[in-house]
Amino acid sequence: MAIARHHKIRSGSSRSSPTPRPSLCLETTDSTVFRRRATFLVSSSTGRDVEAHAARLANQFIQHNRGILNQFGVTSEIAFDGSIVDIVFRTSTRVGAIPLLSPTSGQPDYGLVIQPRFGWQGIGPMLGEMGWRVIPEPLRLPLLPRSDRKIPAWVLSTAVLFRLRALLDRLERRFEFSESDCPAPRGSVRWAEYATERLPSARFLNVPCRFPELGDDRELKAAIHFTLQRQLVNLQGQRQAGVIVLRLIDICLGLLDKVRQVAPKEPEPLRFQSWLHAPVKTDVFRDGLQAIEWTVEKTGLAGLADLRGLPWTMSMEEFFEAWVEAIFARFARHAGGELRAGRKRETICPIVWDPPYLGSQKYLLPDVVLERENETLIIDAKFKDHWEELQVERWSNLDEALRDQHRSDLLQVLAYSTVSVSKTITCCLVYPCTVQTWESLRRRGRTLHRASLHAGTRKVGIVLTAVPMAARLNDVATEFEKAFFATR
Repeated sequence: MAIARHHKIRSGSSRSSPTPRPSLCLETTDSTVFRRRATFLVSSSTGRDVEAHAARLANQFIQHNRGILNQFGVTSEIAFDGSIVDIVFRTSTRVGAIPLLSPTSGQPDYGLVIQPRFGWQGIGPMLGEMGWRVIPEPLRLPLLPRSDRKIPAWVLSTAVLFRLRALLDRLERRFEFSESDCPAPRGSVRWAEYATERLPSARFLNVPCRFPELGDDRELKAAIHFTLQRQLVNLQGQRQAGVIVLRLIDICLGLLDKVRQVAPKEPEPLRFQSWLHAPVKTDVFRDGLQAIEWTVEKTGLAGLADLRGLPWTMSMEEFFEAWVEAIFARFARHAGGELRAGRKRETICPIVWDPPYLGSQKYLLPDVVLERENETLIIDAKFKDHWEELQVERWSNLDEALRDQHRSDLLQVLAYSTVSVSKTITCCLVYPCTVQTWESLRRRGRTLHRASLHAGTRKVGIVLTAVPMAARLNDVATEFEKAFFATR
C-alpha cells in the first residue's frame, strides 16, 4: 500500500501524489553493537523538526518490534547526543534475517540482517565439513521487503535440500488403484472385457483387473522432482562459491536419483491446499511441503539474488558446538573411545530434587563426552571471544565482567566432572579464535593450556583451548591430538 501525500503546485492547483513506503534492510553482525540514524524511519522532510519526528518514530519502532527482537536476543534503545537521534542495536549470537514493523504503516517495511562475524567464507565450508549437523532454520514470519545480497544463495538451498531429504526418507505410502492384465484374477475383474477381447484371441492368462497397490505419492514425488531440478540450476550457477556448493550439488543429484521414475511437475495451488488439509500430517511433511512452496513461488532466504525475502535464523552457539563435536568425533577415530553428543541429548544427567517442585536447574548437559578406557574427556564449547582476550591481555588486566564469565565457564565444566565415575577426568573448555591466532599458537606449541586438581582419589585435568572458525577439520583434530598426548 502507498501513503498518499498532497503537494502544493506553484500555479495554485493541487493534486494527490503517492509516495511509496520506505523499505530498508539494516545490516550488522552477531555479538556486536550497531547504530543507525533514526531518520531512516522518516518518509518525507519535516523541516527543522526532523530529529524530533525521528525520535518519536524511533520510540514507536522499538515498541512495535520489541517482541521479535527479544526472540532473536537483540536489544534496542534510543541514543541522543544533543543533535542526532540514533537507534542502538545489540545483537546476540544468533544470525539470520527478520522483518521489522514500520511505526507509520504497521507493515513489515523494514528488516534486520545479522551475518556471522567470522564471515560466510569460513562458516560455509564448515557446514559441509561437520556433516550438516546444524543448518539455517527458515521462520514462519512475513517476508522481508528487501534483502542484503551479501548472504550467499546456497544458504536457502541447504534448508530446502535437507527438508526434502527428510521428506523422501519418510514419504507416506498409500494404496492407489492400478489396472493391468494379470495371470490370475486379482481385485475386481473386468469380465466383459475378458470375454469379448481376451478369450477370442486365446489370451486366457491375460485377465484385466483393477486392484489396490501400495505405492508412493506420485504427485508429491513429481513436485519434489520439480523442486530439486530448480534447486540444481540455482546451485550450478554458484560453483564459484567453492566446495560447499559442490557438496550441495552432490546431495541434490543424490535426491534426484530417488525421484527419477516420476516426471517433474509443478504443483498447482489447489494441490498444495489438499496436501496441507490432509489428516495426520507430520512436521517433516509440512516442512518439506513448505520448502517446495518456497521454490515454486520463488521466495527464499533474505539475502539471495533471485530467491529472497524469507526470514531465517541460525544459532552460532549451536553452530560452534556442532563444529567442536565434529572435531572431537574425528579425534575419537584416531584416539579411540565412545563419543556422546549433547546435541542429541546423549549426555544429559538429570538433577533429582526433593521435593521436585522446589528445584531450579533440572539437569546437566555437557556438549561432548568422550569415554576411553579409564579416562573421560568432557568438552564444553563456548562461543565467546575470551580466548582472543586472554591472548592480548594478562588475566589481571581483563575486564571484571569478562573474568566473571570465564570463571562461570570454568565452574560449569568442573560441575560436569561430577557425573563421571572414571578415575581420570579431563574437563576441556573450547573457545573460537581466528585462523591467524590459531596458526600463531600452533607455531609456538601453545594450542592447549593445562591445569589439574585432585578430588579424593580422582585426578581432574583442566584444558583450555581454541579452535579456528574455518573448514580445517582434519588439521585441527590432528593438532589437538598431538598437543593432548604430548603434554601428558
